[in-house]
Amino acid sequence: MLKAVLDIGKTHIKLLLVDNGKECASFSCKNAPIAGMYPQADVEGIWNWLAETLRSCTLTPDINAFVVTTHGATAALVNTNAPEGEQLALPVLDYEYQGVESCSDAYESVHPDFSETLSPALPAGLNLGKQLFWLQQKYKEAFDSASTILLYPQYWAWRLGGSPAAEVTSLGCHTDMWQPQIKDYSSLIDKCGWREKMPALKNAWDCLGTVSAQVAKETGLSEQCEIFAGIHDSNASLLRYLSLAKSGESFNVISTGTWTILMQANGNTGKLASYKDTLANVDIFSNPVSCARFMGGREYESICTSLGGNIRMSAEAGDIQQALDEGWMVTPDYSQGNGPFGGLTAKQLCPDAPPAPQAIATLYCALMIDQRLTDLHSTGTIYIEGAFLKNPMLCQLVAQLRPGQTVMLSRDNTGTVMGAASLIHFDKQAAAELDLVPCEPAAFDKLEAYREKWYNAIG
Repeated sequence: MLKAVLDIGKTHIKLLLVDNGKECASFSCKNAPIAGMYPQADVEGIWNWLAETLRSCTLTPDINAFVVTTHGATAALVNTNAPEGEQLALPVLDYEYQGVESCSDAYESVHPDFSETLSPALPAGLNLGKQLFWLQQKYKEAFDSASTILLYPQYWAWRLGGSPAAEVTSLGCHTDMWQPQIKDYSSLIDKCGWREKMPALKNAWDCLGTVSAQVAKETGLSEQCEIFAGIHDSNASLLRYLSLAKSGESFNVISTGTWTILMQANGNTGKLASYKDTLANVDIFSNPVSCARFMGGREYESICTSLGGNIRMSAEAGDIQQALDEGWMVTPDYSQGNGPFGGLTAKQLCPDAPPAPQAIATLYCALMIDQRLTDLHSTGTIYIEGAFLKNPMLCQLVAQLRPGQTVMLSRDNTGTVMGAASLIHFDKQAAAELDLVPCEPAAFDKLEAYREKWYNAIG
């Protein structure tokens, strides 16, 4: 069976065709918000790219199933009864828009407590509930005209021809809209009057219908192509490891990209409130998963750029040892308020143009991963997925910083895509086989002293 997976990340979009667990074709493009009444997702640009890519691919008519995985904190307000092309009641808001903060005081009156949602207060529009509240307050008439609130993966499934649906991995992703402990909507939904706009809850693996005639005409997809509900991207990475959770032992999956999301299965959610930017996401079965986050890919790029480096150049062992010897480092925050040290003023404790900026960025991200694991009281094996697999020195530094834990690397750097692909006829498939390799710890001198100096500099 030929499957299509659309992976919409904050920075990149990928379309992969998968057959029998193997990648057959891959396409990608950049993703960025566009200007308008507020910064917004370029949904028409994404759609045009997708349609053109599918039309030009000779395999498209053979695609039997389609599933979408996307970043979180994003939803579309749609009027399903409006004419085609006019169904978006408002543009899809970019969650990094700082203007959402203008409703902070008013939002406090409806904002559920952390103990209810396990969703921390986050900057800009990263709490989807706050984002929707801001839209409702500022654009009430347009907001009220929407019949349905669609989380981002389900928006694309609906646009392809599927029926409107909601799904727990996106609902449980720091939205303030979900109660993981009782597996139901939070008090926010009723306080704001949104319940009637929430579509039927579906499993991530449920089929929502088939490709519409209009979409088939635009893309070349068959009208018999099934559309599945879809999933939040870091949960797609976690999905392949869920069979390990049956043992009851704690383990950790680190999904890396624009965001670095650390997920601890069988972790203790009771300690999450003690640390900044820790929360519980929920897996596809609605079980709470202890999580900690920082904007790893974004911060790595920002550090390299600010120091005059090239993010495409790899960090070499000699460059990292020089940074350790010289004590060259940067401190948080390079993410506009996210992560364990969000809101701090970054310090540059190194030359303006060091020989290898990527080494300093690599050390920074390794220390941030170590901090986040500590915040989760992490035990058990650590599995690393995604973009940071392309930086072996970073992975080896994590292994050196966590001597009491085994670090394993996925040999498949398309873990998010393959996790999403496994949703198709999920109830009929065997558990996905993991292709893993042990990560040998690095053996750098002065790493522990460097870590101590870093913490002292953070203060």
